[in-house]
Amino acid sequence: MAASVRSILAMRHRVFYGWRMVAAAFCNQIMQSSLLFLSQGFYLLQFEAAFGWSRGAVSGAFGLLRIETGLLGPVQGWMLDRFGPRLPMYLGTFLFGSGFILLGLIQELWHLFAALTVIAIGTSFASFLTINTAIAHWFVRKRARAMSVTSIGFASGAVVAPVIAWSITTFGWRETAIFSGILSFCIGFPIAQLFRRSPRELGLNPDGDNDEDAARHAAARRAAGTDYDFTVREAIRDRSFWLVSSGHGLALLVVATVPLHLPGHLKDNDWDLVHAAFVFPGLMVAQIVGQVSGGFMGDRYSKSMLAGAAMLGHGMGIGILALSTSVPAVVLAIALHGVAWGMRGPLMMALRADYFGLRQLGKIAGWSNIITATGSIIGPIYAGWMYNAQGDYTFAFLSLGTVTIVGSLTFFLARRPPLPARARAARAS
Repeated sequence: MAASVRSILAMRHRVFYGWRMVAAAFCNQIMQSSLLFLSQGFYLLQFEAAFGWSRGAVSGAFGLLRIETGLLGPVQGWMLDRFGPRLPMYLGTFLFGSGFILLGLIQELWHLFAALTVIAIGTSFASFLTINTAIAHWFVRKRARAMSVTSIGFASGAVVAPVIAWSITTFGWRETAIFSGILSFCIGFPIAQLFRRSPRELGLNPDGDNDEDAARHAAARRAAGTDYDFTVREAIRDRSFWLVSSGHGLALLVVATVPLHLPGHLKDNDWDLVHAAFVFPGLMVAQIVGQVSGGFMGDRYSKSMLAGAAMLGHGMGIGILALSTSVPAVVLAIALHGVAWGMRGPLMMALRADYFGLRQLGKIAGWSNIITATGSIIGPIYAGWMYNAQGDYTFAFLSLGTVTIVGSLTFFLARRPPLPARARAARAS
């Protein structure tokens, strides 16, 4: 018995701590996506029925989930580089859960805006930027793979989305929202405790390498000129900062619009709410296919080329949804969009880390968030307004798909930045 316990403990210590952080991030993303991102469309329909608020007005309120993310980006990036990921994770979890409890108590439209503002700040501090910045410090050679596993957690939230839809229709949206807030406290705080700033805190090397392998890989990066850490000013001066940020934002036109407006689009075309919810597990399967393949290919091939190809899938997917809601059309559209999302999503922070280094990655990604958040704000609000004006989503979805397909050029034109003048001078001396 004692021998078996020692064996288990030894195995535990052999598991690289970075993968434990990936597992924690995986669970965090399940919570974020199931309770919020993939459930917002169900809440929209409930608010429309309960209060008579238009989809355009509610879409504007949900747009706050992205506005705060963009505005907070520079502050959050500074916090990450200064204090590490744990403090933002704790703060974000507290605000995320508190916002859901407030959401369950709303009576007026401005209450919805206030509650979603709190949720938005919380999800900003405890989600994508914080998690992926932390993981980028723990992995170099396996960075895309680690981030793809994290993203699979976000996709896996689709398994819970039908449960949220069932809870809303069975117990009510108020009860579901309040319970979601309490649940997020119970899950989020233990997850936050597991996050660490870098492997050096625990006497480890990136990717779990031993000292000899770590030194060899570091020497190879120096020889290839890929180990330089850009400052924020140097990154912003390079065109690839703007191309990657713009491409990411254009992808979010579709990514943010689909979960908010697809349930209503299907309901308008004679799907019931619970059946519409089962579209999201299909989206999950497609995302996981994209994440697994994108994670391995991203560590071997051009991340920017893969991201550009994924943009084509986003655009074609939402275009098909605009033209048909038959079961085969929806399956094809969700497959295209899901694989594209799964492949592109994990590459965004990995691409920035590859291009600009780690020292100021939080700040660089934070400033980039101001640009990327624009797409996730405009897409859902635009679709809601067009629905109010035209009575359906056909033109909104087609136009968003067209813009996204054209936006693939941003990734196809991106390339690793040349070393800044300061770095070239230092290497020459």
